[in-house]
Amino acid sequence: MSVICPARRQLLLGLGGAAMFSVIPSKAMASRSTQGSRALSLYNRHTGEHGGGAYWIDGHYQSDVMSDFSHLLRDHRQNLAVPMDKRLYDILYSLRETLDTRDDIHVISGYRSPVTNAMLAAKSGGVAKQSYHMRGMAMDIAIPSVKLKNLRDAALSLKLGGVGYYPDSGFVHVDCGPVRHW
Repeated sequence: MSVICPARRQLLLGLGGAAMFSVIPSKAMASRSTQGSRALSLYNRHTGEHGGGAYWIDGHYQSDVMSDFSHLLRDHRQNLAVPMDKRLYDILYSLRETLDTRDDIHVISGYRSPVTNAMLAAKSGGVAKQSYHMRGMAMDIAIPSVKLKNLRDAALSLKLGGVGYYPDSGFVHVDCGPVRHW
């Protein structure tokens, strides 16, 4: 029969309790990820339209704001809009946080219809035939107050999807496909 002194028993109980509570997230930690809001301000360079607002509030995506954003990100050549993947907005929000800017995000391209994508692919070798733009999962963006290289580096650091760097065209491509870069 082993005897454990009271001081050692207290130590073991304390360590066991600490270990148990360290793996159970606190209510404060859990609520922090679902409380608050995420807002964006977008500018479409082709149409001159601005749009902004809180697209996510207290853990819920705001369908009215997301619908407005999808319209702003439409294929302006065909005047067609689709619901854009909500993960794109989260990528843009994370970029703004990483870069510590509240400036407008300039959108060069959002949704592309298959007709527009085929036309652009015929003109340029840099347009993918199965582009994520056609699925509402990609945007080509710039933030005028941020150097393009810094925007690219921030997007790469997030590891949230594809990142393309087009310095001659003045934009960075971001998508919510697999993590990759070019």
